[in-house]
Amino acid sequence: MFELTKKILVRVSFDPLLFQKELSKAIKWMSDSEEIQRLREWCMKEFGAVYPAIINKAFTPQKN
Repeated sequence: MFELTKKILVRVSFDPLLFQKELSKAIKWMSDSEEIQRLREWCMKEFGAVYPAIINKAFTPQKN
């Protein structure tokens, strides 16, 4: 799942809204907290300069 998510995010990284949508979807699909943390670290490394607000918001736990 992690590798597939990386491929998708790279492909949609040209569009901030699409990037946000796919990142949120990937986080919902992942059940392993270690895998989610790896994704967060990878996203910050790859896209942190372009989309830091989107990444931080996506990985912040939502209150219901």
